[in-house]
Parts: sequence; C-alpha cells; structure tokens
Amino acid sequence: MMTAANLGARVTGWGFIVFTAGSICWSLVGFWSGQTNLVATNVFLTFVNLIGIWRWLGRQRAYEDGAKSASQTSRKPGTPTLFAATGLSAMPVSDIGGERLGRTVEAMVECGSARVSYIIVATGGVGGIDEELRAVPIACFECRADGLILLETKAAFERRPALDGEDWPSRAPRPASGRETGGHAAIPGMETAHAPA
Repeated sequence: MMTAANLGARVTGWGFIVFTAGSICWSLVGFWSGQTNLVATNVFLTFVNLIGIWRWLGRQRAYEDGAKSASQTSRKPGTPTLFAATGLSAMPVSDIGGERLGRTVEAMVECGSARVSYIIVATGGVGGIDEELRAVPIACFECRADGLILLETKAAFERRPALDGEDWPSRAPRPASGRETGGHAAIPGMETAHAPA
C-alpha cells in the first residue's frame, strides 16, 4: 500500500525499506532451510528494493525538497509565487465561492508556445472509481500555492461535459461566460487562442 498509493517520495521510499527487510528475512529462511530457489529469488528482490530506496529516499526526495524550498521561499512579498509543475497532477481545486470541487489529475501543454492549454479536474468517486473528469481552460483558474481556484461556480463547472474515458479534447474548451463565473470574465484572448489563422 505504501508504494502503490504514491503518497510522496518519503512514504514510497519507506515502503521499499519494508520490502527490503522482508526479502532479507526470506533469504535467511531459505538459507537456513536449504531452499536455494527461495534464497536466489529474495536476493534478487533485495537488490531491486535497494534501488527503490535509492530512487525514492535519495534522488526523488531531493527533487521534492528542492521544489518545496523554492515554493516556500517564493511566498515572500514581491516575489512571484512558484509551485512545482509535477504538483499539477494532484492539486486541490475549489470553486469561486471556496467550495472544494476535486483535484487536478493532468495538465495539457501546447508544444509550440509551451503554455498550459487546459487542466483535467477529477470529481467524485473513491480511489478513481466512479470519478468524473472535466477539461477546464487554464484561463479559468487562479493559481495559488495551496491549490487552484476555479473562477466559476460549482453549478457552471458541473455543466461542463464529463470526458468519456480516454477521449480527451485536442484543444481547450471555451471558458464559461462572465454570468456563469459570478462576474469574473475569462482572460482576454483565450477563446481565440486556438482559432485557425
């Protein structure tokens, strides 16, 4: 569970430590009982688990700590607030009134401009079961260090069509009107950003 849940580098790394302890114990059991196949299998698994420890408690943890440090430092007055791009896959999303809607699961980036085109927001369900996915243009969000604020009401968000499985749009959907966003108009130019020349 610790590794499958992907709860961050430290938790995943400690999961591999637990796996390593288990594979070492089984190697000793195999050695004492003369089961060479058991020994060989668990020696190999120990090697794999040690790589996992290095990967998650060494390299990946350093990446996450560096990103966290930059994000916290950027919250000082007069400094543009930063967050790690990888965080876009699990940021909380609230509507314009502060009500929690769900979380982000992915962001689609335009190759030519390197701009985020739209974000996929997941709502409902447990563990990905029975959840609904909706594509929302990046122009409809206000970015904060602790999450994204959707500049729409919950009702306007729920009127957006739910995505059908893996059939995601090739371009950003149109932003909602100012009436639906509670008076917040979409960022100028967003509706025409993808129009053909």
